[in-house]
Amino acid sequence: MNHTKGGLVIFTANSHPSSRELGKRIAERLGVEIGKVQVYQEDNRETRVQIQESVRGKDVFVIQTVSKDVNTTIMEMLITVYACRTSCARSITGVLPYFPYSKQCKMRKRGSIVTKLIASMMCKAGLTHLITMDLHQKEIQGFFTIPVDNLRASPFLLQYIQEEIPDYRNAVIVAKSPASAKRAQSFAERLRLGIAVIHGEAQDAESDMVDGRHSPPTIKTSGAIHPSMEIPLLIPKEKPPITVVGDVGGRIAIIVDDIIDDVGSFVAAAETLKERGAYKVFVMATHGILSSDAPRFIEESAIDEVVVTNTIPHELQKLQCPKIKTVDISMILAEAIRRIHNGESMSYLFRNIAMDD
Repeated sequence: MNHTKGGLVIFTANSHPSSRELGKRIAERLGVEIGKVQVYQEDNRETRVQIQESVRGKDVFVIQTVSKDVNTTIMEMLITVYACRTSCARSITGVLPYFPYSKQCKMRKRGSIVTKLIASMMCKAGLTHLITMDLHQKEIQGFFTIPVDNLRASPFLLQYIQEEIPDYRNAVIVAKSPASAKRAQSFAERLRLGIAVIHGEAQDAESDMVDGRHSPPTIKTSGAIHPSMEIPLLIPKEKPPITVVGDVGGRIAIIVDDIIDDVGSFVAAAETLKERGAYKVFVMATHGILSSDAPRFIEESAIDEVVVTNTIPHELQKLQCPKIKTVDISMILAEAIRRIHNGESMSYLFRNIAMDD
């Protein structure tokens, strides 16, 4: 079958074979073939991209999944998009299920908002539209000057709970920190289940305390402020002892989050839940980065099962840890591509999604 269908061309911009699997699944659902493009690393580690077919006047969709080398992934995406732009493609839509550097979307002391930088680079390279999934913060969409469709993986995870977890009616949805309580509430309301929140654990701190705005002045100024006026100091935060708000005794605990990377906090949460009487602990997240020794830590932990989607390839991690399960989300990405190419409304893909979801 021809890889173009009414002016539609799909490219995978990843040089790693395992990262092209999602693109193949999407192409199969659309009934097209992957377009001919060569993406490779030269001996000096420079990325080279060669488009091997005409894209003039066509709608190009560049699918990119994040590999272990995230910086190479970004360069492959940018160069592929720019190559399509200089080859006179009519439109270029990036399909980036997991948006890299999404955790660096706030100022950290004297750091930078890297997510904004990546967004600007993609727009400058020539993207005209972006399809992504479960951004770490919804406000990241505002960093772009192009339309962004932030799809949700929650319908697939909810379906997994209903079909694959026996006696899920006896479950409780758990937020491993107050910061993820809103996501847990969304799951609980849709499944008609209770909710529990773990409070008091050592968090990664995405709070205002680390963004530099509380830094004291380096020198005392005179004249501008009256000498009798002193800026009141903010009382420092103190973590309370770990507590679980909600009943988990004799229940199945399902921890939900958007990203699971460093699994330390999830392992600690599972141990706490087991101590409070939960007899099974599931962890569900959209993006399974699972860096470093995460598979080994999961295998040795009190977690019974980790469920993630295939926004990021993790076949190697699954071989290392049988507890890791995968949910395929290629269906919704393929439908989004089809609707954008045909000029159809995207609202159907966002039905029943509230503002706070």
